[in-house]
Amino acid sequence: MQENSTPVGQPAPPFKVKEVATALGLDASTVYVAVRTGLIGSYRVGAGRGTIRIPRSALKTYAIERNIPLDALGVTL
Repeated sequence: MQENSTPVGQPAPPFKVKEVATALGLDASTVYVAVRTGLIGSYRVGAGRGTIRIPRSALKTYAIERNIPLDALGVTL
């Protein structure tokens, strides 16, 4: 089984900022700006500042709103 695979019946995990940056062909700093300004929905996990997670549905919404073909992202939504 691959490291990023999801067991059958389990929801797919949210994305990390670097994963979204790679999928969109952007720099991670650009994704952080999109998260900070609310263009991409996200939430934080962990204590303190935590780490940012981006739900798959938020990436899908972002792509659709910008007419980015979903199959061009190279990730499973």
